[in-house]
Amino acid sequence: MKNKFKILPHTADVRMLIFGDSFQELFFNALLGMEKILGPIKTNEETDWRGFKVESLDTTALLIDFLSEILYLTQTHKEIYNQLEIKKLTETSIEGRVKGIKIEGFYEDIKGVTYHEAYVQQKSDGKWEALVIFDL
Repeated sequence: MKNKFKILPHTADVRMLIFGDSFQELFFNALLGMEKILGPIKTNEETDWRGFKVESLDTTALLIDFLSEILYLTQTHKEIYNQLEIKKLTETSIEGRVKGIKIEGFYEDIKGVTYHEAYVQQKSDGKWEALVIFDL
């Protein structure tokens, strides 16, 4: 036998392009996008508010670290969040709370949010855009 094995391409990532009319809306839309990727099996039970505080080096790291923190809360508490209250938001920090629905499980498991190819930028029209890759 000539060939012992063959390496096949496998995609284990999801790329998400996020848009927002404001910097704050960009974070909310990223939260909703991550929920869509997870494909939660929801219950009818609402969650309590869960607080978070994240500090990072720049806007791109802040979005990634924010999503990572929310992913941690999601997996730890078996909840999905579709409400976001931001108390403080700068280019390097975000503080607020999230609320949502208890879940039974997910259709897709996100292992992490990566820095690979990630960016956050404000467009010339004042709107915001970001790219984030989720490792599945």
